[in-house]
Amino acid sequence: MPFNSILCSNPNLILSILALFSFSFGLCSTSDQLVTGDSFTVSSFSYPETMLKPSDLRYIRVDLPTWFSAVSIALKSDVDLDVTKVEKVPQSMLPVACFRDGSPPLPDASNISLKEAAVSGMNNLYVEQCFPMQKHITLRLTNEQISPGVWYIGLFNGVGPARTQSKMIIRGPTYSFSANISVEACTNTMTMGEFCNSTVYPLSCTGPDVFDASDKVAVKPMVGNVMTCRNNLENLCVQEGVAKVYSLDIMNMVEELSIVATKVSFKSAASTTGANDVNLMCFVRRGAMPSATLHDYSSDLYKAPLTIQSPLIGRWYIIVLPLNLTRKDATDSDVRICYSMESRLSECPFGRAGPNCTMASYKLQTVLGRAVSPFESYYLPIGGEVSSDSAKFPLEPLLSRSLNGGEPDDLWTYFTMDIPRGAAGGNIHVRLSSNEKISYEVYARFGGLPSIDSWDYYYANKSRRSDPSMFFMLYDSREDKVDFYIIYAREGTWGIGLRHLNTNSDSSKGQTFMSLSLERCPNKCSSRGSCKYSFDASGLTSYSFCSCDRDHGGFDCGIELVSYKEHIRQSVFLIASNAAFILPAFWALRQKAWAEWIVYTSSGISSALYHACDVGTWCALNYSALQFMDFWLSFMAVVSTFVYLATINEAFKRAIHTAVAILTALMAVTKATRSSNIILVIVIGSLGLLIGWLIELSAKFRSLSFSFGVPSNFRQSLQAIKLWLYNLVKTLLRRFRWGFVLAGFAALAMAATSWTLESSETYWFWHSWWHIAIYTSSFFFLCSKANIVDDDENPPPPTSEIYALTRQDSFSRGV
Repeated sequence: MPFNSILCSNPNLILSILALFSFSFGLCSTSDQLVTGDSFTVSSFSYPETMLKPSDLRYIRVDLPTWFSAVSIALKSDVDLDVTKVEKVPQSMLPVACFRDGSPPLPDASNISLKEAAVSGMNNLYVEQCFPMQKHITLRLTNEQISPGVWYIGLFNGVGPARTQSKMIIRGPTYSFSANISVEACTNTMTMGEFCNSTVYPLSCTGPDVFDASDKVAVKPMVGNVMTCRNNLENLCVQEGVAKVYSLDIMNMVEELSIVATKVSFKSAASTTGANDVNLMCFVRRGAMPSATLHDYSSDLYKAPLTIQSPLIGRWYIIVLPLNLTRKDATDSDVRICYSMESRLSECPFGRAGPNCTMASYKLQTVLGRAVSPFESYYLPIGGEVSSDSAKFPLEPLLSRSLNGGEPDDLWTYFTMDIPRGAAGGNIHVRLSSNEKISYEVYARFGGLPSIDSWDYYYANKSRRSDPSMFFMLYDSREDKVDFYIIYAREGTWGIGLRHLNTNSDSSKGQTFMSLSLERCPNKCSSRGSCKYSFDASGLTSYSFCSCDRDHGGFDCGIELVSYKEHIRQSVFLIASNAAFILPAFWALRQKAWAEWIVYTSSGISSALYHACDVGTWCALNYSALQFMDFWLSFMAVVSTFVYLATINEAFKRAIHTAVAILTALMAVTKATRSSNIILVIVIGSLGLLIGWLIELSAKFRSLSFSFGVPSNFRQSLQAIKLWLYNLVKTLLRRFRWGFVLAGFAALAMAATSWTLESSETYWFWHSWWHIAIYTSSFFFLCSKANIVDDDENPPPPTSEIYALTRQDSFSRGV
């Protein structure tokens, strides 16, 4: 039975939190109005405006001390998302905000609903809550709603297994966001609540105590230490319906917490003592203020003490509420009940734990590994018969032995381990291996020792284990081997319990080894990606993540997104489509355009090599070098096509090619994949063509003398201009084969269409057509240049000659 099943939960909790989040989305922040003079700001964190690229994520850590009163969170972004149409947005492009207590959230792991703008509900403190990101999200959460500790805010630009997949292109909207977080606390340490209007009486603990036989709580014989925690006020008298709040700090693991009301008496003229209807209700909650409808445990202290087995480490809050003090037929309404509040913490002797302190318990020491990643380590028992040279240790010398004739299946062996501060982005790796069938069940619990009824994660066999999720990942389950991870384990103390099975059988021949370690990426990214790590916004928490290959995704790269056959097909399409470079290269070779031939050939070969490496087939050089060569030579090929259309000598072409090579190299080495580069390359190519034409015209008319006189006859001068333009257009029409020009523009339009249709999923298909279209358009444009040059046979008359003829004609008419 999981931990949340033993909590005395109530649907009002879900409704209250749902209403809070729903209210926060529609209204502006009112935190300034709610803060009164009884509180002060403990910490204030401002996260500057940051860009969130497609498939990117950011974590923000929020530390809430045990005495905080409220936390205000304001998130702003440029996300323009209609919540009612969330289902129509692909998850890989959906911006999501998530909250989780204790460790970074993973929206890919949870069965989350993103259909509404509010959180769908909070099952327990360990389950994350996610909802679509919006322009303004303002939250104010009090210590009556959430528990203290470490909370994480995760912002994701896209969720799903493809988020970690390595992509050939990354396209999609980029969002910016900023955050402001403020944590407040009451100025008076004995007050709590959102408005700091609830008085809390701390229970201070003393050393071991001895109780007489009149106590209702029996001291167990194996208990090594019992601490009594009392309120400073020895005896407190309250009226009916007046609740008193107490707090108790549990600093380490204890076997039992008992809450007792002693010295109970009544203060009234009417006798009510011994009435069966009197209730002294006790509501207990860890980490947050309890109430009659929202608590973890409850009991009537007037009838019996409240006993909690293996309470979790942390601050506990206790509310005592007297009810039914006055009988219906009583005339005295000023009836008060007096009691003294006590809590007793039962601790086991060192090395013992469990019920009656009869089980063996071992503290695990941290042994740092040699890995470069932070916090990677493994754990070995202190004082056990183990060697520090190995990361695994034998279990048989450490196992508990049956005491007092206990049932065989009631035997447990416990281990406690500490996850250091800042290591919440690590994963607990648990392994068991044996030369025979494994006869143990494994239970894990944060902040306390697990039991058959109280645990966070457990493994018994293939069919009996924790619900499959990203936070519990089972990788091997055989009779002689067990291998699983607890993902993003909370920082603090963890209890690991081994439940013995078949202890009455002969296990002298069997030998079982156990390994406990804190690792980065689970299962080493399934050997299908690389493990990387980063830090949250505060720099306090290191978290790991997998960068998967082209065919896999998921948190551990364990999800196949592209099958082997599909991978082969995509590879063939992307690599073979570059064979279209043969068309322009062959034409350039035929025309003896050596520079263009080298550019087209090199561009096609480098593009094929780049995509062969990009799909994971074979890398001739390192990836960055191949990417640079592909984009740079592609840019050069486009510009060379434009320059070829100008009929200029090789000296001018070399100069233009040199200038273009410098510009395109700079474009390829800085943000080569941006879409604006296509426009820049076309502009550069058009500019090269224009410069070539200007050089050609200047070379053709430089030997002619130009007269800048203006003919006196405007009609004759206009006729001369028309004649010059006519000859120029005639030359251009005869210079190009316009059928090929139109075919080139059609192929170029197909290339532009393919570019716009490319996405992470369809990149292989449309980019293959882009290769074919761009090389085909270059071929058509090369073919459009006519081989005949007839401009010199009928050159347009120079301006000086036209002016002379006009003057002669004018004088002949007597002008």
